[in-house]
Amino acid sequence: MYDTILFDLDGTLSDPGIGITNSVMHALEHWNIRVKERSELYRFIGPPLLSSFEKFYGFSKEESREALKIYREYFSVKGLFENDMYEGIEELLKELKARGKRVILATSKPELYARQILEHFGIDGYFDFIGGASMDEVRVAKADVIRYALESVGLLKAGETLLPEDVRMKTVMIGDRFHDVEGAKANGLQTIGVLYGYGSREELEEAGAEHIAAEAADILTIVG
Repeated sequence: MYDTILFDLDGTLSDPGIGITNSVMHALEHWNIRVKERSELYRFIGPPLLSSFEKFYGFSKEESREALKIYREYFSVKGLFENDMYEGIEELLKELKARGKRVILATSKPELYARQILEHFGIDGYFDFIGGASMDEVRVAKADVIRYALESVGLLKAGETLLPEDVRMKTVMIGDRFHDVEGAKANGLQTIGVLYGYGSREELEEAGAEHIAAEAADILTIVG
């Protein structure tokens, strides 16, 4: 049984596919880069954007920072609302709170945008803490965001590298991509990988996810 539940946002609570890919397209147009299929840009969903521009398009660090700035011109106004909540998510969150669970958001999306998205869907009230990346990208790796969230709710104290074992065994991270699993493991946490997002069963199992949920309702059975 898990008492503290950490959630990823993109691909786990909501499907941001249209908004993120439109924002990436907007940024790439600055370099006259056009993609043939929107699906080519799904790989941008989840990982930190700066590293994605470098990895997928060979941008320099300076070019990636410029791309991120242009990306945000679109995303901050329109892209963040081109988003759909997955079926069963509000019911899941409501039931978790009814069972007395502590519910935390830990996303590599900037915290400012994450709050706006949860408010847009009317589900922000289910969260005990909303944690995300910093706008300057200093805190953006999933492991760092998870640590920040744990520290912010008082579970991880100053000077501690990991949660006490009894607390750690009752805390779980839920996400749809390998970096969610790796970030959780860096903090000593177990994970639930979801299959309705943008990662595959193979990706999640290879990363070491302890549990797999095909749909939102399966999460309730796992967390207890």
